[in-house]
Amino acid sequence: MKAPTEDEVLSDRAHEASDLSMAPEEMLSLAHAASEIVVDRIRELSADPAWRGASRAELEPLLREPPPEEGRPPLEVMRRAVRDVLPVAARVDHPRFFAFVPSCPTWPGVLADYLASGFNIFQGTWLGSGGPSQLELVVTEWFREWLGYPEGAGGLFTSGGSAASLDALVAAREHAGAPERPAVLMSDQSHSALERAARIVGVRPEAVIKVASDERFRIRLDELERAIDGARHKGLTPVAVCANAGATNTGAVDPLDEMAELCAREGVWLHVDAAYGGFAVITERGRTLFKGIERADSVTLDAHKWLFQPFEAGCLMVRDVRRLEGAFSVHPEYLQDTELGMEHVNFGDRGLQLSRSFRALKVWMSVQTFGLAAFRRAVGRGIELADRAAGYVRESEVLEMLSPPSLGVICFRFRPRGSTLDEPALEALNANVQERIISEGVAMMSSTRLKGTYALRLCIMNHRTTWSDVWDTLQAIERIGRNVAGARG
Repeated sequence: MKAPTEDEVLSDRAHEASDLSMAPEEMLSLAHAASEIVVDRIRELSADPAWRGASRAELEPLLREPPPEEGRPPLEVMRRAVRDVLPVAARVDHPRFFAFVPSCPTWPGVLADYLASGFNIFQGTWLGSGGPSQLELVVTEWFREWLGYPEGAGGLFTSGGSAASLDALVAAREHAGAPERPAVLMSDQSHSALERAARIVGVRPEAVIKVASDERFRIRLDELERAIDGARHKGLTPVAVCANAGATNTGAVDPLDEMAELCAREGVWLHVDAAYGGFAVITERGRTLFKGIERADSVTLDAHKWLFQPFEAGCLMVRDVRRLEGAFSVHPEYLQDTELGMEHVNFGDRGLQLSRSFRALKVWMSVQTFGLAAFRRAVGRGIELADRAAGYVRESEVLEMLSPPSLGVICFRFRPRGSTLDEPALEALNANVQERIISEGVAMMSSTRLKGTYALRLCIMNHRTTWSDVWDTLQAIERIGRNVAGARG
């Protein structure tokens, strides 16, 4: 090939600067502005409502436009995002956000995501990310020890519980020999992610078998045993049983030890969904509640919930990590350079993602910064606040408990003692209460149904939430409930 001429070299140098680059001074100025915006948001968060929404009809004219052919000033672009986009969302880190399963990330966790993005880490192979891969091994080893798993257990970080559940059921299916007619059994209180994962791995909807729960919303072992037998009589092969270690509805924990015994006897993979509640295992109370979790074949954990990390920080832990690698490992020619030996883990061989971000850094930086004892106290505080809230409800003349407090969750409703309102009227009343609690900016709270009964639900997991936040919300529920009931006559 002919060497470039002097004119060609000069022309190349004239175009060396990328159209997509910025000067270091401008980069630092924008980063500083972004940091100020985020810190100001956190500082002022409790004074804002816990939720702000808008309809698509409102947002379309505000945001719908073709991409600009020429760029705009970057500070102007960022300010527009902060003004028109980012605030129109649930503030899941608000101290009075009690809906669904909230998340309140630590600042080191936020910075870790910034650093991981800035270093543009690709963590699918050891060759691509030796340091980050080693750190993920360190953090998953922490999780292994917390769960009480034996040597040889391991796992990987995922986007969240949905991806972790999918990875687990793929491993369970392969462990069972990839049968033609697989079945997965779970509680009627199980998260929808498990049903979705079962369908994705090839389980027909009718073979996703829901098992009845008891009055405490824990799976009934007698019904589970009958369901396993019934599935086999229909020609199905049970490949997994899914247990709850903190059901989303109520925080209920299934009898894990007894389920492990049953699954071992039946030769069925036991998967424990501990996505939100699992990190309670770092507390003494949680360890007692989760007795038997160390016998599960796999466990889902979400560090972006009760380990106080930014989204996304899910995790799947497996009692025998070789089951994951056997289910997912593929070796194409274009990755032959990444096969460095068994001691060098390629996390792309443990799950559905080859392109993976560096999620373990936020957990590591947060725990290194604050120490595990601080996390233990924060998790314990959420459990304590839910217990106190339950005590408030039990003493109230107008509130009724619908499930016992468990792992930061309580379910109840507005129902004055001696009330003669029927169920449809009570449902309409409580739905009105929930709507007004949100619209008046008191708090963000969600509802659910417990065996058909409409329930108000508080999930108390924010390390910044105080008893005053909970007490004020319960007081407002009583006040609004009385007003709504009075207006109804």
